[in-house]
Amino acid sequence: MEGFNPVNKVNSKVKKIIPIVAVIIVIAIIASFSIVIVPAGSTGVVMTLGKVSDNVMQEGLHFKVPFVQNVAIISNKIQKQEVQANAVSKDLQTVESEIAVNYRVGLDASANIYKNIGERYEEIVLLPAVQESMKSVSAKYTAEELITLRAQVGEEIKASLEEKVSEYGIVIEKFSIVNFDFSEEFNEAIEAKQVAEQNLIKTKTEQEQAIVIAEAEAQKKLIAAQAEADAITAKAQAQADANKLLAESLNDNVVEYEKIQKWDGKLPTVTGSDALISFDPNQNEEE
Repeated sequence: MEGFNPVNKVNSKVKKIIPIVAVIIVIAIIASFSIVIVPAGSTGVVMTLGKVSDNVMQEGLHFKVPFVQNVAIISNKIQKQEVQANAVSKDLQTVESEIAVNYRVGLDASANIYKNIGERYEEIVLLPAVQESMKSVSAKYTAEELITLRAQVGEEIKASLEEKVSEYGIVIEKFSIVNFDFSEEFNEAIEAKQVAEQNLIKTKTEQEQAIVIAEAEAQKKLIAAQAEADAITAKAQAQADANKLLAESLNDNVVEYEKIQKWDGKLPTVTGSDALISFDPNQNEEE
């Protein structure tokens, strides 16, 4: 009778376990290829043996047929592109612009974009559309108008851009012109014009101030002259009134004085106790 060999027993158990472990590993691998997690703000474009399905996976956990189906993740979040664009203005000035575009892919457009354009849709569709829209709109305005009417220009470029990319399902959320840059000669001309305008405004302001001061001085002199005239008139009127009163007073005194001058020193005669004494210098003259 052969003796008991523990090694043989262990080997026997290992041989039984290996197939089970292998099956578990295969199942795990198949399961890992069967599970798809679509991140928030994204959609999953399903391809079955290379053919793109019109139905997309929404965010969350999904299952697919391993080795038969593949899923491409398309972001539907708002994204930002900063673009350097060159154009020529209406007056043939070279314009270099820095543009910022906020955009996103519509939820129902993910499959169409992936099928017809691919994942590099920004380079293939969006950026060329920005350049084309910038050139076409800038050609309608002079360089100075591009500066003074920036908001209006930006709205026109955005409208043109939306028209070009909307057919692909790309939504333009925001468009802004960060900066306009022109040639050095044009910048110098603009600066010289601004200096001239400021000098003109300064000169005009100084002239207006001088006019205001002159008018104020004239008004001041007029008021002073009127006040002086009123004072002279009032003084003359007061003097006239005083002279009038003096004249009236003098007339009475002169009469009395003349009576005294004509009196010859004789007292009047009185007859009876009730007779009134009358002093009349002219009486002596009559006698």
